Amino acid sequence: MNPQAPSIFPPVHEAGPEGLIAIGGRLEPEWLLDAYRHGIFPWPDDDHSPLLWWSPDPRAVIELDGLYVSRRLRRRLRSGRFRVTLNQAFAEVMHGCATAPDRKGGTWITPQMRAAYTRMHELGHAHSIDVWLENRLVGGVYGVAIGAAFAAESMFHLETDASKVALASLVSHLAARGFELLDIQQWTEHTGSMGAVEVPREAFLRRLANAIDKPVTMGERLEGRPAETPPATTAD
Repeated sequence: MNPQAPSIFPPVHEAGPEGLIAIGGRLEPEWLLDAYRHGIFPWPDDDHSPLLWWSPDPRAVIELDGLYVSRRLRRRLRSGRFRVTLNQAFAEVMHGCATAPDRKGGTWITPQMRAAYTRMHELGHAHSIDVWLENRLVGGVYGVAIGAAFAAESMFHLETDASKVALASLVSHLAARGFELLDIQQWTEHTGSMGAVEVPREAFLRRLANAIDKPVTMGERLEGRPAETPPATTAD
């Protein structure tokens, strides 16, 4: 199946060398849903510059059966140290992603982005995995779900391993719910250490087109058992 052309944006094959496809536009649900359905996402510099939309080649994904879970992380997941929920603290997770110590002065999660994705959450399109230590939010990940595809936007941690617990819980939940594609947009050393791989954009778009119309939803509660995922290595 080949993806249909976006109704708002130029065809993605017109993107520049770094993946820039459009400048300007609006952070409204109609624009965001059209973007995500066609492998495009917003990544602004700040609230004062024109909005930038991207579709990089290659694209980074985490295969739902390819998450790297070390022995240490598996022990952490089994320890019960953290409590993990679904959609119980969406706005707070976005705030954490924007203001975590390693993001200060360099975040793309502007106030406009936070308002736009909070609206997407209210409409049932954006979701969060929330990681708690007792009653304090210490980590999480958020993103957008369309059909059987989930586009992870950002994650954060305030305690060691909290973001890894969030990601492992997300992958386990997506697999349990019947999702087929976890898009993480761009590869980094951190995500690579957890199993992220790069795929050609055309291959990604074909998989996306096959996934977005599947009758799959996030559900109302967290599912799956990330602690039972076998470790990818015998190393600690």
